[in-house]
Amino acid sequence: MIALKIVYIANILVAGWISCVSILNPKTAAATVFQNAYQQTEVIRLVGCLWLAIAILSMLGLWRPISFAPILLVQLIYKGTWLLVVALPAIRNNQTYPSGMALFFLIWVLILPFVIPWTEWTK
Repeated sequence: MIALKIVYIANILVAGWISCVSILNPKTAAATVFQNAYQQTEVIRLVGCLWLAIAILSMLGLWRPISFAPILLVQLIYKGTWLLVVALPAIRNNQTYPSGMALFFLIWVLILPFVIPWTEWTK
């Protein structure tokens, strides 16, 4: 349960901060979060909204860790998918991509399977 709460706190801090930057100042997000790998568009605000939702659900997860754990599964799926369909092809083709984001996503994808309370969902 402690590891689950640590992941929620990390989501609140990281996703919360990045969502605010992405929503309120997409130009800064394009330069920092996305490392100028993509043009500044309204899609950055859309992604910021997703990350804000993750941060808010993670706040609720501090009080009901098991109930809100499905948000971690969503993260595992979308971060893993992004790594496979965006980052990996960019690496293979020597194209630009947000390497900092890719590293963070990789770490998260490696950690989440050990933190997600799989057995609690089968009860």
